[in-house]
Amino acid sequence: MPIPEERFQGTIGPDLFRVADRLSEGQIRLRIVDESRLNPQTIMPPYYRLEKLRRVMAGYRGRPVLTAEQVEDVVAFLMTLR
Repeated sequence: MPIPEERFQGTIGPDLFRVADRLSEGQIRLRIVDESRLNPQTIMPPYYRLEKLRRVMAGYRGRPVLTAEQVEDVVAFLMTLR
């Protein structure tokens, strides 16, 4: 994340600096919902897909990690990163 005051943000995910300048709202949404549709080799979990999942914690079986509203909240935040 482009938050300079936060130390040790890690390097496992993509750089989100100006992500809204690089991707459309729909492209961002798809990556959150199910990145594997774009990159079958991704390690990013699908936050709104239910089918074809493996090793799902009992508390998440049969429901997405994020609700539709939460997905939209994440998309709205990422769209501010210009």
